Amino acid sequence: MPWSKNDYPDSMKNLEPHVREKAIEIANALLRDDYDEGRAISIATAQARRTVHENDEDNRQMYKVIAREKDWALKKSDGERAIFSEDTKESLLKKAKPYVNEHNGILAIYQENGDLEDTLYK
Repeated sequence: MPWSKNDYPDSMKNLEPHVREKAIEIANALLRDDYDEGRAISIATAQARRTVHENDEDNRQMYKVIAREKDWALKKSDGERAIFSEDTKESLLKKAKPYVNEHNGILAIYQENGDLEDTLYK
């Protein structure tokens, strides 16, 4: 019996909705290929997580730490306004790293001369 958004295995109930939908789709395809139900659920759950999270990485926000005339700023790569600013790069990084990590972003850290120094959370 195929599963749906409203009728799916109990083991999928705690999955994020978009992961669960993908897992249901994959599990149904595996069942059509005569996989055992338990094996289909396991494979589908793992593959759905992998697929959804790979796509999430492609859409992650880029942030940058840059030097300005009198301070250092954290900005979205396409943004104009600073999210944070500090007098020193070190003090800004103490705020910027947790912020970017919590927002599942990628952080580009630039040197004072504008050259890229490092990229974090790829």
